[in-house]
Amino acid sequence: MTASSPFDATPSDSALFETGRPVIGMVHLPPLPGAPGFGSGTEDENGREAVRTRALEDAARLEAGGIDGIILENFGDAPFYPEDVPKHVVAEMTAIATALTDAVDVPVGINVLRNDAAAALSVAAAADADFVRVNVHVGTAATDQGILEGRAHETLRLRERLEADIAILADVHVKHATPIGETGIDRAALETVERGGADCVIVSGPGTGAETPLADIERVAEVLADPDGDRAPVFVGSGVTTETVADCLEAGADGVIVGTALKRGGETTNPVSQERVERLVASARAAGSSDD
Repeated sequence: MTASSPFDATPSDSALFETGRPVIGMVHLPPLPGAPGFGSGTEDENGREAVRTRALEDAARLEAGGIDGIILENFGDAPFYPEDVPKHVVAEMTAIATALTDAVDVPVGINVLRNDAAAALSVAAAADADFVRVNVHVGTAATDQGILEGRAHETLRLRERLEADIAILADVHVKHATPIGETGIDRAALETVERGGADCVIVSGPGTGAETPLADIERVAEVLADPDGDRAPVFVGSGVTTETVADCLEAGADGVIVGTALKRGGETTNPVSQERVERLVASARAAGSSDD
């Protein structure tokens, strides 16, 4: 059996999301068991249960606010394992992801930091999630975890072995990293799709919550265009706010991934604010309708 991507050829006709320009919200997990800081900031004697409760509450607020998809990420596990997280991290994320996919009716994605695509795919397959985010899919990047190398060849083959219809959303020039040997973000995007087999690409700013340059979005959208007018979807992966989402979409983005701007007080580690979700989603919808 050959696993197919949930994405159709045309981003606006995506079989993964119900809307052509989806807004994906982040569920940033607090530190998991085994990570520094696990159990801090909670009076719950069972810190594990507190982590799961927080994840489900954030997911519920995202869905109630009109979000189109959710990414579950072990954001609180810093300092991150570079490319191979321990088995207990995979187990914890699988348990949380399974509870989350059962609780919401929107597509769910998995990102295992810093760059464990095999773990993300395994969690997604076990929890019946829909996509994964891979920070370094092709090429090489210098990061605070050291040198990370893309393993597209392994990731795509694992997806085939798992017989899982899981889309691969891959970063180009990922945040908190410096690409090694790259000639430009446009070339990196092209190779991520054509040689790396990613289903879509993510363009980000330099760090979490940092604005993504509109020029980068435009360059990537242009280079991925084909003569028939179709191209691989382009998502914006950082710095999207209620005020900037329209500009990102106008620059050529087919969707956005939002974390910090949806949190209470605009603080990344705070719980999700449903009111903030509603405002940003409304801005994205208004921007999309103005293009019709």
